[in-house]
Amino acid sequence: MMTGAMLTTLFQSICFLALFLLIGFVLRAKVKVFQETFIPASVIGGFILLLLGPIGLGILAIPEEWIQIWSLIPGILIVPVVTATPLGLDLGGKGAVNKFKPAVPLFFIMFTTYYLQNAIGFGTNELFRGMGQNLYDTFGWELCIGYTGGHGTAGILGNMLSELNIPYWETAQGVAVTMATFGLVGGILIGMVLINWAARNGETAVLKEPGDIPQDVKVGYERDITKQGSLGRETTKSASMDTVTFHAAIIFIGCLIAYGILDLSKKYSIPGLQSISVWAYGILVMFIIWGIIRKLNLDFLIDPNVKGKITGPLTEFAVIGAVASLPLKTVFTYFVPIMVMVVLGFIGTVGILVFLCKRYIKVDWFEHMIATLGMSTGVFLTGLLLLKICDPDSESSALGNYSISFSIVSAITFAIMPLILNMVLTKGPGTAFLLTAGLTIFGIIATAVSSKLLLKD
Repeated sequence: MMTGAMLTTLFQSICFLALFLLIGFVLRAKVKVFQETFIPASVIGGFILLLLGPIGLGILAIPEEWIQIWSLIPGILIVPVVTATPLGLDLGGKGAVNKFKPAVPLFFIMFTTYYLQNAIGFGTNELFRGMGQNLYDTFGWELCIGYTGGHGTAGILGNMLSELNIPYWETAQGVAVTMATFGLVGGILIGMVLINWAARNGETAVLKEPGDIPQDVKVGYERDITKQGSLGRETTKSASMDTVTFHAAIIFIGCLIAYGILDLSKKYSIPGLQSISVWAYGILVMFIIWGIIRKLNLDFLIDPNVKGKITGPLTEFAVIGAVASLPLKTVFTYFVPIMVMVVLGFIGTVGILVFLCKRYIKVDWFEHMIATLGMSTGVFLTGLLLLKICDPDSESSALGNYSISFSIVSAITFAIMPLILNMVLTKGPGTAFLLTAGLTIFGIIATAVSSKLLLKD
């Protein structure tokens, strides 16, 4: 039974996370190495809190109850974040079909890269099991979840495993956070090297020489008020309901329905459905809600930018909570296989993207590739950052295709995740490796076919 004291403890623990979010923000603005590697404030603050707390050096006497809350909140907060994905999704009208034709092969390239990371991860699991190391079943899945999903998606893994009462869920969540950190920093550094190489060798469509990254992007804020962006359209009037509240209400209603479906599935023991994670139902429900909104011609009430300002803060707190509660000792137990995954993950990701994009994306191949590299090792915004460096004024065709392909591949890969988990738990990582390797091959073939049909040399 929830009590006032429990709610107070929850609130206090979140307030403490907020303090370290601001500390991370200040350090990002002041410390050059954080600026050059573009590490988010939530990750910086989370690692500082981790090192100063009981898990690390023990300098801060943080209640154990707080750390337990921090480990749980990523799996909770990620539910509305993922559920909101379809809301406001715009694939363009009929007139946009020709313009966004490259988005189809680019989608399959993203799909291929994601499942190649799956295959590398599960393959690493099988490799080290064959060498006698005792690894848990889902080890290796963290590569794609950390690289392509980012720190926030680590909460999805924790949510899925904890819902099934799998005891190693905190370890898996911690390994995913570790992979996300390696992916983010390494992806940015590799991306910068590739941009410099491409600019000097005439592979970029716009950039003729390596460009400088704007200072405001590095430090994390814009001093000039006239250059500060807008948070979004005010689609409702505050005299009735605040716009952010309106968007949040729709997202939370989607979550409520998703939880209701899951509860009914468990109550009546519906085979298959009772083991699907709540956020997977959330995506399906939100597609239906968004379809109804559009059918009623009420889509003017929805602004994707406003939606982002709701899911953004939730993701920030999910990330810092996951990082601050990372089980260091357990994660270090898997240090060698983790490092093998890191190296193979970068080699596979960069190799497949350069090969497929250069061969099958007929226009602005490098810009499409560098954006996808950022997404496949960090998050969507990482891809935008790398793209902006080599295409500062969005002169290439990459931005629109990248945005559309990302939206579709996110929804599809999220939907398939429960099936992958079920495969791992029932058939083992070896079978999961074969499945994801097969999906990788399918993605390569689909890329070639879609490029041949839709794009001309």
